[in-house]
Amino acid sequence: MIKVSLCMIVRDEEKVLERCLESVADVVDEIIIVDTGSVDKTKEIAAKFTDRIYDFSWTDDFSAARNFSFSKGRGDYLMWMDADDVFPAAEKRKFYDLKEELEKAPCDVVMMVYDAGFDENERATFSYYRERLIRNCSLAKWQGCVHEVIVPFGKVRRENIHMEHRKEEKVYSDRNLRIYEKMLSEGRKLDAREQFYFGREYYYHGKYEKAAEVFETFLKEPTAWLENKLEAVRFLSYSLQALGKTEEAFDILLQGLKLAPPTGELCCDIGRYFFEREEWENAVFWYENALHAEKRAEKGAFVQEECYGYIPCIQLCVCYDRMGDWKRAKMYNEMAGVLNPASEEVEQNKKYFSAKEKSSSILE
Repeated sequence: MIKVSLCMIVRDEEKVLERCLESVADVVDEIIIVDTGSVDKTKEIAAKFTDRIYDFSWTDDFSAARNFSFSKGRGDYLMWMDADDVFPAAEKRKFYDLKEELEKAPCDVVMMVYDAGFDENERATFSYYRERLIRNCSLAKWQGCVHEVIVPFGKVRRENIHMEHRKEEKVYSDRNLRIYEKMLSEGRKLDAREQFYFGREYYYHGKYEKAAEVFETFLKEPTAWLENKLEAVRFLSYSLQALGKTEEAFDILLQGLKLAPPTGELCCDIGRYFFEREEWENAVFWYENALHAEKRAEKGAFVQEECYGYIPCIQLCVCYDRMGDWKRAKMYNEMAGVLNPASEEVEQNKKYFSAKEKSSSILE
């Protein structure tokens, strides 16, 4: 059977590294740990699982570190994880089956699902495909100092095998933003993909004017990837809204309709504009479209699962109630409850509709 090398870069990950390695140790054939300067017990924990631990001087370049880790891999395929990732036990059988299939029908890159957000029921709410398993060859090279990527090459296959990103700390680090600003100060030009992620860093740090400026520039880039453009439209709209430019923010969302059929995320954003203005019929149109919109996960898009189910249902519940159709409103609330059984909104609405039904029966 083919051999898989897990290649990781780490630094001060004593809180999560053991959890990560325990979850994956029995499905890979070797583990390579590249430490970029830990001062905690990261190396000591890693040593429980492997003796292939290397030091690498950090240079504000994630690709350089990851390429070094890949250079140490001896397997037929190279696999990466972050220290705060977890390989769910339920996915292991599928991974074993994949290894057997690759033995008979090799490919160059295997894209797997990356679950990066979860609801109260531990169901994934935010997912996208990432290059996870790469054939060990000269083309297996990381690119980009931040938000590094391996551009898929050769024969690519997508597998419904999930990896979970279980970030422990909720504090948003300024590391990535600092690296981008350092690149610019050194006179380096950001390519289209780097501009997209640079704009996101500004947005997440509350620097909305700068974020808007970067996203506006990015959207004019002829080489920009469509899926990133669709996402950038929404981030630009959020940035403008945060600056109090509500109508401009809405106009940007409408520009997104020119790029591709609307996603559930875009439909929900447009629906919210009308919802906040109590234009219920317009809001209903967009939320109902969200329920039938195309998920572009296999095209590489970030997917917010709730925008294709729970959010439009709970919003349609309110819209129809305000329009006087409380029976249809109740139906959508029940649908929302199936999609998110732990929803407090659903429970509150159930009490509301129960009172409605009692009142209606008395009047009859």
